[in-house]
Amino acid sequence: MTAFRCASASRARGDVLAGTASTVRSFLLLEHAGPWGVDALRDARLPDGLGAHLQQESRRHRVRVLLVRRPGRRAGAGPTRVVAARAAGPASWAEGTDLARIEDVRDLDLAALGAGRSVGLEPVGAPVLTVCTHGRHDACCAELGRPVALALASGPHGAGVWETSHVGGDRFAGNLVVLPRGLYYGGLDPESAQDVAAATARGEVLLEHLRGRSDLPMAVQAADVALRREHGLLGLDDVRPGAVRVDGELTTARFAVHGRGQVDVVVRRVLGADLHRLTCSAVRDSAVPRHEVVEVRRVS
Repeated sequence: MTAFRCASASRARGDVLAGTASTVRSFLLLEHAGPWGVDALRDARLPDGLGAHLQQESRRHRVRVLLVRRPGRRAGAGPTRVVAARAAGPASWAEGTDLARIEDVRDLDLAALGAGRSVGLEPVGAPVLTVCTHGRHDACCAELGRPVALALASGPHGAGVWETSHVGGDRFAGNLVVLPRGLYYGGLDPESAQDVAAATARGEVLLEHLRGRSDLPMAVQAADVALRREHGLLGLDDVRPGAVRVDGELTTARFAVHGRGQVDVVVRRVLGADLHRLTCSAVRDSAVPRHEVVEVRRVS
């Protein structure tokens, strides 16, 4: 019997990518060659107590801590790379440093990072491309993510490429997160991942595989992608989010759209009628959520 794979099932169903990015504003990438286990901070072979410390502080300050490694690289001697990033549209930033010991990550001020403030590291100018390859969490992430990471690492943008632990949305593997902007992409193969890297270098998004911006609620992500598709807007800041109003399953999001003034988009969250396994390790079936654009109206 062929093993169930959530990504294959998702593609066969035609699950919608837009509006599925994890909602995260602050990220901390910590180099660790692995193995990562099922839950990276709990199961990875980190120094005693470090994983629990990072779990506690990350939850307290709303920072997503990801373990990362260079594609195809095994554990070795040398410094540990750490990168802090804040997803905030045009105000996004990233900074990093090399730690002499991995334990030194305890000294970073995660409260400041969670609040969007610098933690005092060196600015990182180039985009960081993180590909989920966390196979112990979900088999699809390793099977589909590793070829993507290796292809990107051998390309012109390879210096900014990392494999990463679980980022969310296993059924959309291969998954790629572009930092510091917090752009989530899904359904990637090596070729389309190169297209994402090239678009990123141009200061653009690749709409075909864009799941959304992690600094926006999922419904607003879906509205952002819908506006971009309607008007063919690819620039990172061609669509700028503003006020958001939520009324039950309806979300109304206002955007400043390049060349078109202000626009309100009304989005409804909908659950599919059928139940499915949404991850490879799921023990029960769930409805597939999606977001439908109900109305788009010009404000000014």
